[in-house]
Amino acid sequence: MRWTLKPNPSPQEINSLSESLKVDKLIAHLLLQRGVSNYEKAKKFFRPSLEDIHSPFLMKDMDKAVERIEKAIEAGENILVYGDYDVDGTTSVALMSSFLKETYPNMATYIPDRYSEGYGVSFQGIDFASDNDFTLIIALDCGVKAIDKVKYANEKGIDFIICDHHRPGEILPEAVAVLDPKREDCEYPYKELCGCGVGFKLIQALAERRGETLEDLVPYLDLVATAIAADIVPMTGENRVLAYFGLKVINTAPRVGFKAIIGQLKKKELSISDVVFVIAPRINAAGRMKHGEHAVQLLVEDNLEAAQKWAGEIERFNMNRRQLDQEITKEALIQIRENKEEDKFTSVVYNENWHKGVIGIVASRLTETYYRPTLVFTKSGNKLAASARSVKGFDVYNALDACSDTLEQFGGHKYAAGLTLLESQYKKFKQQFETVVASTIDTTLLEPEISIDAEIELNEITPKLYRILKQFAPFGPGNMTPVFMTSQVKDTGYGKCVGEDEKHLKCRVSQNADITSSTIEKSFDAIGFNLGKCKDKITNNNPFDIVFSLDENEWNGNVSLQLKLRDIR
Repeated sequence: MRWTLKPNPSPQEINSLSESLKVDKLIAHLLLQRGVSNYEKAKKFFRPSLEDIHSPFLMKDMDKAVERIEKAIEAGENILVYGDYDVDGTTSVALMSSFLKETYPNMATYIPDRYSEGYGVSFQGIDFASDNDFTLIIALDCGVKAIDKVKYANEKGIDFIICDHHRPGEILPEAVAVLDPKREDCEYPYKELCGCGVGFKLIQALAERRGETLEDLVPYLDLVATAIAADIVPMTGENRVLAYFGLKVINTAPRVGFKAIIGQLKKKELSISDVVFVIAPRINAAGRMKHGEHAVQLLVEDNLEAAQKWAGEIERFNMNRRQLDQEITKEALIQIRENKEEDKFTSVVYNENWHKGVIGIVASRLTETYYRPTLVFTKSGNKLAASARSVKGFDVYNALDACSDTLEQFGGHKYAAGLTLLESQYKKFKQQFETVVASTIDTTLLEPEISIDAEIELNEITPKLYRILKQFAPFGPGNMTPVFMTSQVKDTGYGKCVGEDEKHLKCRVSQNADITSSTIEKSFDAIGFNLGKCKDKITNNNPFDIVFSLDENEWNGNVSLQLKLRDIR
């Protein structure tokens, strides 16, 4: 891996912040890297407050959206809450529908089928609304580019309110209201909300009109925090406040659906990382393997016994998803090796029998093994569909755009995209994509990068440091877990490979000490997941450098600090 040290703040800045906050210089260094440069910013960072949530009416079209919903409720109209099948979409639908259901019965939910309808607003969904006398659709996490679909709905006498966070095209749909902070004419102060976050702003506005406060809406924030974590939006500004309070709800008073999922776990307290790797994949599995409506039903259920049945079913979907993902990844890796494509700039694989619901996960897995822009194709009707994943710093969306003459359609963003093409175009596209990437990518991007916050000595690591670092949470893009580098450490002689297939490395490291003497300076247990192959680097009293984050290890009731190794050289 490429080790990259982040730029150091100036000594004057570090000293000034250290003195004003009365914190260690290392803490001041880390805060400055996160844009926390004075006492006021530090107070907001360490003590997130609901007072830092902006007025929803700062968002363009919010007043129109609220007026149309109030009019629908007054007239007894049927409202359809529509959202995508991923975590952001299903949590958005659960959020909006459970809020409306508190006071209004004429409401239903709709999640499009991944396979028969595809992503976003569908003609099939609008036909469903028309056939069942819905006159208002609230679309969440989708719709900002659905110009033809909204026009079709208008012709059928159905109004649209769109809550989206994707970048709009040059023309907006002719909806009653288009709520999207990324609209060029929207002056909302925070632009990085997820779809569920935009949905939350709408319920905040509706609640304000009823005379309710933000405190009344805190129970809904478990859904918002889950969407923020799963959609990997920046953990800054308003997102960080919403995630902070949402995580508190998950840990202290989760909705029944979350309780049913969490009940299967053995953890006392969940972090944002647990939400990403434990809760989100289970919610996602419903849309991948069966139907996203299963996830919505779990998230709005208020009977624990019923929720446990939904959670059990979703757990089976998740296990099935995991098995398929492992099988397809193995097959894809074999395909790359058999076709002797290990030295190419791209990985492009295809099998008509691969499950469409997991090809995105498989593309991510392949990117972990062969670090380069990757596409995984399968058959979808009479066309081929693919999920694309990229490497840090390379825009796969632009690369696909350069190949658009071979594509039927494509969409997405810099690091992840989806596309369809005719089978007859597959070989031409594969060659063209390789040529485009080979001619435009900086080859240093084909080596994964570890971004390091600071180089430190082991004797700087204390329980107090770890206690303060824990208060940097919740972590995510823009506020990642602090990563450190320490040079010239040695294993105290107990390094070994552990785990299945001895994939992981366990050792104890010390610094500035001769391990043959009786005086060993401060040493720490260290665990390196998937670093078993590095064992030879640490043997025979050889010094080595490490990159790591800090973690706690609990064993037999004892809690101790340990280093979570990221890489060794």
